[in-house]
Amino acid sequence: MEDKLTKDIEKARDIAKAADARGGRAFFAGGFVRDELLDLENKDIDVEVHGIPAEELKEILEDFGEVITIGKSFGVYSLRGHNIDIAMPRKEKNTGRGHRDFEIFTDPFLGPEAAARRRDFTINSIMKDVLSGEIIDSYGGREDLEKGILRHIDSDAFVEDPLRVLRGAQFAARFNLKVAPETMELCRGIDISELPKERVEAELEKGLCKSSRPSVFFEVLREMNQLDIWFPELKRLIGLEQDPVFHPEGDVWVHTMECLDKAVNYHEQVEEPFRFMLAVLTHDFGKAEVTEVIKGRIHSYEHEKAGAPLIDKFLRRITGNREVISYVENMAQLHMRPNMLAYDKSTVKATNRMFDESVCPEELILFSAIDMSSERYEGEGEDNLKFLRERLEIFRELMARPYVMGRDLVDACLEPDENFGEILEYAHKLRLAGVDKEPALKQVLAFARKGK
Repeated sequence: MEDKLTKDIEKARDIAKAADARGGRAFFAGGFVRDELLDLENKDIDVEVHGIPAEELKEILEDFGEVITIGKSFGVYSLRGHNIDIAMPRKEKNTGRGHRDFEIFTDPFLGPEAAARRRDFTINSIMKDVLSGEIIDSYGGREDLEKGILRHIDSDAFVEDPLRVLRGAQFAARFNLKVAPETMELCRGIDISELPKERVEAELEKGLCKSSRPSVFFEVLREMNQLDIWFPELKRLIGLEQDPVFHPEGDVWVHTMECLDKAVNYHEQVEEPFRFMLAVLTHDFGKAEVTEVIKGRIHSYEHEKAGAPLIDKFLRRITGNREVISYVENMAQLHMRPNMLAYDKSTVKATNRMFDESVCPEELILFSAIDMSSERYEGEGEDNLKFLRERLEIFRELMARPYVMGRDLVDACLEPDENFGEILEYAHKLRLAGVDKEPALKQVLAFARKGK
């Protein structure tokens, strides 16, 4: 059966043939061509049609399905049911400081070279004739791809869009590219403070979730001197020393970067990779607040508690997703607990309490493996994982048993009042302790009567 990508490409060819019949020419453009040259699949197809005025282009597209106008003034359209964006050649003029502050001018007769000049990096400026397959590479993007270089096209145009700083960092991380010195220098002078947090979040997600080495995203921003505005809590970890006995890999920044790169291996095992990666990114923010040297040893006591307000401030700066914020804060608060309990071979009651507090016990265990330094992971880390997974099975089995609920108390003639929540909390403690329902109910009722 023909897959959707193949169908979309065929649809693009049909559109190109129709444009060609009217004297126009269609090109694959942007990330689609880049990814094809890198032998990567990209299901979002960008087509740029030259030589056809806007109204005529829309008429052509209407023969192939329902046309959706993405931006009338931008000259960008799509077809319902297809991942194809069809655009006219255009130029942009900056009108302010923000990412959206641009005036767009469409010009069907602009020409491929001038049209490609508006793009950010050479690797995104490569065009490919939809019908003939001819590559139009006006700015050396193909050579830069082969050499692993990320280079901007036009200095004046590049600095007009501050989002390109973050795009550069995520491209470097995703495609294993080295930022060209002149591009790096240009990015150092760009003010990114006016960017909408939604766009920052989108670039951050790509850097964290679409790269085999997400640490590169932050290392590039560090080299660009662009951590201050959006990632100041992370910047504070640079040079912050740790006890070499537990963290022989280096300072807190190095540890965090190593954890991010290790966490990539768990993307298939977690429900939402982005929130998981955010938890890994932020888990040691608190060390900047509490790290001290005591009797010649470096300690960061209760850094998980000290980090809570820092993590909350950071997350609210970049996202409005409350579920993500709640998940990350919960994971960061508990991140020390699994390995500590495993080392001590703590009681079932203790591990039950931990799993009960966790919004996602399975992912908390995975996180505990990531947080182990690579030098210590073999042996001790494997033992910890085995212990924690065994305890999680016990917890799950326990949670599946019958337990005392509110209606059981009401059936026992206990009237709900202002103390009812406290009574239910006591019942839950008995459940976590493994007390069977019948004796637990007796204890709860005795607790309730004693309280009265």
